[in-house]
Amino acid sequence: MAICVVPCPLSLPCCNPLFPLFQCQDYRGGWLTGALCEDLCVAGELLYQRCLYYERGKKVLQAQWRGRTVVLKSKREAFSSFPTLTLLEEEVGPGAPGIPEAELLLMVAGEVKNTLGLELPNNSIGPLWPSRQGPGWRQQLASAWSLLQQEEYVYFSLLPDLSRHILPVLGSCGHFYAVEYLAAGSPHHRALFPLDDVDQAQAISHIALSFLDMVSHFESDFSHRLHLCDVKPENFAIKRDFTVVAIDVDMAFFEPKMREILEQNCTEDEDCNFFDCFSKCDFRVKKCGAQRVNSNLQVICDKIFRHWFSSTHRSPAISPQLRLQLQQAVQECAHHGGPSGNSRTASSSVFWKLRWLLQATLRELQEVEK
Repeated sequence: MAICVVPCPLSLPCCNPLFPLFQCQDYRGGWLTGALCEDLCVAGELLYQRCLYYERGKKVLQAQWRGRTVVLKSKREAFSSFPTLTLLEEEVGPGAPGIPEAELLLMVAGEVKNTLGLELPNNSIGPLWPSRQGPGWRQQLASAWSLLQQEEYVYFSLLPDLSRHILPVLGSCGHFYAVEYLAAGSPHHRALFPLDDVDQAQAISHIALSFLDMVSHFESDFSHRLHLCDVKPENFAIKRDFTVVAIDVDMAFFEPKMREILEQNCTEDEDCNFFDCFSKCDFRVKKCGAQRVNSNLQVICDKIFRHWFSSTHRSPAISPQLRLQLQQAVQECAHHGGPSGNSRTASSSVFWKLRWLLQATLRELQEVEK
């Protein structure tokens, strides 16, 4: 992984300050389009600032857009690196027949199913696809097709209306899409997230409750359970009201896709671990089970909560009894389920225990302030 901040060596691809030039050449050449292209290439309202992340072609850039800080993201560096839409290659020339809308929607639905493992009704595809022909429609289709091949873009386009824990897309230009800039978590922060000028004990309790709320949303708000297979502070950010937001969902999978990923050949249980998502090996047939045996909650307790509520992180404002109960509950949560057994029942029980203890912690902290 390469992380870079301007100034940096131009030999590092993501740090190339000519990014807007290459994007605008494709825009002016009629290859791509998008609502942000005009601001980037003509009006000067979208200004590249620095590169935040680069690995295997994935680029995450910081920019200023009309006075607000945004993040531009793409799974691949160049627009030309995305496979083209076959129907566009077939439809050439001014006299060529238009592409039937039904055929396009069928292709979009197929791509979404292949990407997410979900079948979507046509009326839910609106945010992903230009709906009518007109000037520049071919460029709109080509740009939309490059975006549609990016799982995270599909998530950010479809899910924010259903959950406040998902970032919405603000706009796009070709294969790059923009989302709100939020300061990501980091293991280098004492509290994992930047919490300047606030009561850290209260803030951590609010954030932990928001993590629980996110777990609940991802468990039941969508047509299928959403599994987080890469849980670390860097993949989340905190809004001003302490709401947790998933800012990197490249390793998030709905249940149908998750089952497909887990069901692999194995000779031991460790072969069935897909990052933070675990299954178990059926030694009779040497195949991993399709059912995940740990949970989002268990991994969050293990990788986030244990940092906050271990014996070495204590707030003197919280009673010793409550601190101990919370520490024990987090340990129980971090170790339930996993490769040794199914976590569904235990997960529900420890979820409510943690929620009650965190609310009790907040009440104690607020009483001290009075």
